Amino acid sequence: MSSTRSSARNTPTGGEKYDGFTEEERDAMKERAQELKKTARRGSRSAKADGETEVRAKIAEMPDADRVLAERIHELVKEHAPGLAPKTWYGMPAYARDGKVVCFFQSAQKFKTRYATLGFSDLAHLDEGSMWATSYGLTELTSDDEARIAALIVKAAG
Repeated sequence: MSSTRSSARNTPTGGEKYDGFTEEERDAMKERAQELKKTARRGSRSAKADGETEVRAKIAEMPDADRVLAERIHELVKEHAPGLAPKTWYGMPAYARDGKVVCFFQSAQKFKTRYATLGFSDLAHLDEGSMWATSYGLTELTSDDEARIAALIVKAAG
């Protein structure tokens, strides 16, 4: 009986086999493993400088629409939260305090989604009452959007 449940769980409607993670998710996990190995090898020496180089390289690889958004987010973080260190996280630009990610940018193209995402971890100081947003979909950035993002970044960096 359990084998019936297992095969039913692993086979979505339409008869296709479900393997768990998408190819994009598996690629992101592989990138994360490589990031952890690099960090362990280099230790704390020049981590911020290496992070800046790696983040800029990842941004440069993005398609134009995502690259423009990621470059501007990167500039906003550097300007409004210089205490956050750039690093890659699952192959995407991220910004950390004491080595732990506070906020990150996720390319729409990377996971084949409709929009890019600016996300915040539970370490971001965004708590507001009993419910608050932790990620924002981005399709373009207006000056009002940039002002709102700058305020979020300042608050998140705490």
